[in-house]
Amino acid sequence: MPRTFCIPERYSSDLLGYLKQRRGELDPRKKDKSPTVLPLGELTLKFARHFGFCFGVENAIEIAYRAVSENPGKRIFLLSEMIHNPHVNDDLRSRGVEFLFTTYGEECIPLEEVTANDVVIIPAFGTTREMFQKLEEKGVDIVRYNTTCPFVEKVWKRGAQLGAKGFAIIIHGKARHEETRATFSHISKNAPSLIIADTEEAHWLSRFIRGQETLSAFHEKFSGRFSESFVPERDLLRLGVVNQTTMLASETRDISRILRDALLERFGESSIQEHFSDTRDTLCYATSENQEATQALIQSGGDVSLVVGGYNSSNTSHLVELCEEHFPSYFVKGPEDLLSVDTIRHLSLDRWELSESSPWFPEPSSYRPVEVVITSGASCPDALVQAVVQRLLELRKIPFQRFVEGVERSLQQLERVHDSGVPSVPSPFLTQIGGE
Repeated sequence: MPRTFCIPERYSSDLLGYLKQRRGELDPRKKDKSPTVLPLGELTLKFARHFGFCFGVENAIEIAYRAVSENPGKRIFLLSEMIHNPHVNDDLRSRGVEFLFTTYGEECIPLEEVTANDVVIIPAFGTTREMFQKLEEKGVDIVRYNTTCPFVEKVWKRGAQLGAKGFAIIIHGKARHEETRATFSHISKNAPSLIIADTEEAHWLSRFIRGQETLSAFHEKFSGRFSESFVPERDLLRLGVVNQTTMLASETRDISRILRDALLERFGESSIQEHFSDTRDTLCYATSENQEATQALIQSGGDVSLVVGGYNSSNTSHLVELCEEHFPSYFVKGPEDLLSVDTIRHLSLDRWELSESSPWFPEPSSYRPVEVVITSGASCPDALVQAVVQRLLELRKIPFQRFVEGVERSLQQLERVHDSGVPSVPSPFLTQIGGE
């Protein structure tokens, strides 16, 4: 039975929680990636099969709020943002939690001010070995409120195992992201390590492996992104690839294939296992599930998409990238970004700046409803997704009760066609929520 966490009720949505619960009961092995479709008259909402808080995020939130409740009167610090969601981080600030560093490592409060009497929460992304050492030297308890995601730690351990076998590690990630910095720090202790951003850089490395790029060009291109122990002409011949855990899983697979093909060409099939290690087991299950569910959501069709999450959330930005290849897509952090029936505020990924688009919502036609596809990042509370839906319905003058009824009808339809044999369960919401 999946572990449950104690997180503040304000982050939950009873309605979306019920939707997820029933879909989980109907499909316990998570084989069905199809979206949940809610026809609401002139509007049809399509929700990804998987969206919102993952295991690691719920674990981190539970620990962080426990730290606040267990330490009244004490100074409580977070190394950096708990997770990449402004609503969660702002709520922690309102409860007296202070942040020592920004997402990108800039100092907010001098580390010298931290004492052994203070509480320091390690964020879900983890932190570097160097930071762990500094805190330990101050006498800070770094174990009690360490919220590092277990799947991040799994990547660190796998890197150590591969390093012990003589493999170098390619880290697919964003070099400035705190999780990537932490992963690089931990893995490079045990294995020569290099951070690359995408398949373009993987193709460059494949040319180096084939002898088509120079050593000086390597140092220029990857300056600051490889460990002191990394010797390109040696270490690019025995590789494993790991994911930052929030990058596109499909791109990590492509990077692995590109590098493996180059090594295969150089050393042949009979020796490939000595030169390339299969590291698919380091892909975060939650990231993979959310991305696969978003792909299925896209394949079901739509007219416009709303992706909800913190603007600096890596995993959310990749969901936006997937969606915007197929239809107009808007990266919003909450209901406040739906400014009016005509205007929406959103993060433009190509320019990395806030933009306002008007008009943004397709005009309903006489022959079919407008289809809005909806998903959210792993650090986004379900309550925010529901608030965005409520704001959209308000702008389109659609009663929220119709949404409640749409959830019930959709689940009943799934129950009728599903082969799991799970009995139909009456919805607790048609009577409890009413016309809110």
